[in-house]
Amino acid sequence: MFIDARKLDSGTTIAADVCVVGGGVAGITLALELERLGVRTCVIESGGFAPDDETRDLYRGESVGLPYRFADGCRSRFLGGSSNCWGGWCRPLDDLDFERRPWVPHSGWPIGRDELEPHYVQVHDVLKLGPYNYDPAFWENAIGRNDVRRIPLPSGRISDSISQFSPPARMGKLYRRELERAEHVRVYLHANAVDIQTDRPASAVRRIKIATLTGRRFEAVARLFVLASGGIENARLLLASNSVEPAGLGNGNDLVGRYFMDHPRIYNGSIRFAREWSRNKLFDAKYSYQNPAVAAHGTRIAGQFALTPKTQADEGVTNARVWFSSVFPGEGTEAAETLIRMKHALEQKEQPGRSVAQDVLTLLRHPVDSAGFVIARRFQPRGLVKDVTFQAIVEPEPDPDARVTLSLDRDQLGVNRVCVGWRLGQLTRRTFDRNFAILADELQRSGVGAAKLDQPLDGRDDWPASLNPGGTWHHMGTTRMHDSTWHGVVDRHCRMHGIGNLFVAGSSVFPTAGANFPTVTIVALALRLAQQLAKELQPPRVGALADARESRPSDEGNLHQGTARLRRPARRATSAMTVAQSGLRRWALYAATVLVTLVVCAIAAELVAP
Repeated sequence: MFIDARKLDSGTTIAADVCVVGGGVAGITLALELERLGVRTCVIESGGFAPDDETRDLYRGESVGLPYRFADGCRSRFLGGSSNCWGGWCRPLDDLDFERRPWVPHSGWPIGRDELEPHYVQVHDVLKLGPYNYDPAFWENAIGRNDVRRIPLPSGRISDSISQFSPPARMGKLYRRELERAEHVRVYLHANAVDIQTDRPASAVRRIKIATLTGRRFEAVARLFVLASGGIENARLLLASNSVEPAGLGNGNDLVGRYFMDHPRIYNGSIRFAREWSRNKLFDAKYSYQNPAVAAHGTRIAGQFALTPKTQADEGVTNARVWFSSVFPGEGTEAAETLIRMKHALEQKEQPGRSVAQDVLTLLRHPVDSAGFVIARRFQPRGLVKDVTFQAIVEPEPDPDARVTLSLDRDQLGVNRVCVGWRLGQLTRRTFDRNFAILADELQRSGVGAAKLDQPLDGRDDWPASLNPGGTWHHMGTTRMHDSTWHGVVDRHCRMHGIGNLFVAGSSVFPTAGANFPTVTIVALALRLAQQLAKELQPPRVGALADARESRPSDEGNLHQGTARLRRPARRATSAMTVAQSGLRRWALYAATVLVTLVVCAIAAELVAP
């Protein structure tokens, strides 16, 4: 069910077995799976069902590295999180992405692709994808069109790959009804986690302090806690929770917030295709993106190119994905940007500050640019496609000096805002250069086309103008996973090192970024974590049960009095009965535990009696 936290009384205590901070992709996935497993869960979500600027402002901060946008339009602070501004690209990480690569500093995951494989299969249902099959030949045959074909790659240095598109799944909208009807999950809207409070050695979380923008203050207590607020906010909340550990919670080795990563995207060169390949849609992002003509089995797909694992090792580069991008008349103009915004609006993508009236006026002011852009994209007349260029996203090398830190400036709730220092190194430059050069050579060898490349990046001090200052909105790495406390913030189970009941979900745990889109792996890790949490809660431990009981009777009464007012009148009787039954079951279990303990003690006393 959903509860508007602005209507709760200050001082209320929310009690659950699992408390999840964040109602985005990871948080909603966890909530749905924990509901299926019958685990009593509360989700603390900052926003409501729709965006609002006052809540959005809590994301804003300062860029202190490369010019970088990370707030408005790049993240969404309402139910569904960044799925609200997501393009729907989906592909699991490659096997190599999990491995330690000697030429990539700080690389290697403590788990392998095989451990996530069963969860990757489950992801397809969560994100509404097609068959769990990423074989390019399978999709080429299934589509069966002459203008959706694989390109010959004779050298063996480079291969093609397939990504699938989610519709895209706007998680807050897609699963709203299911969450509303949930028996074990409560989602608290307009509730902002502002502080994680632990015991004095900081070995266990006791409660999370919560605030609303309307001035209400309360807390959540649970046996297990999960941070699922995204690659920037997870680190921010840990760093700001510094009442016990001055450097921030879990930051004894100064790792929280470090290794911040995002995929850089760059355009390069000019390609002239042989006539038979000039209308191929599969590898051109302008034509393959969410295109019903590039689809089979009810699923839209796109093709990309990647250096083979052997080539990456031989060249000493990170992973990357490269594809083509047609340049239309009006490209880069106000009209083209407006048309792209309008397409995103149809996909229900959040766009702060967008005005429908202003968009219409822009198109009317630029009729030639507008018509040229639409006709070229829709009908692909060769005479209107001005050029074709390479587009690539590259796996950044993990850099401990790329980091999220706290600003002295504070938001409306009194929490320090963030400073984000995005950095890209020489290995990233070289990876761009070698991918462009090898693919250009491959096109020439196969007779597909000829490419003229721009100046290499390696050795330059600057970055080209085509580097997107928003990256690809893939915020990763700030609570990285590693078996050693000296190299990671969480262990292989996503548990915070040294804090037994605190876990982290989402892309902040990625040790490396790979070159594929992170959403699929975020969901897979969340499904895996849900299983881990359920396992930790079963069977009930006597000590934990007693601790929970001590803190809950008055809290539960306060909570349910507050939430009963939010339920529809027809459900009040059912709510009261459910609460009563739940309370009776807990008391019966506790009484049985005490009785068994007394019997065991009596027998032991009898055995040791002289």
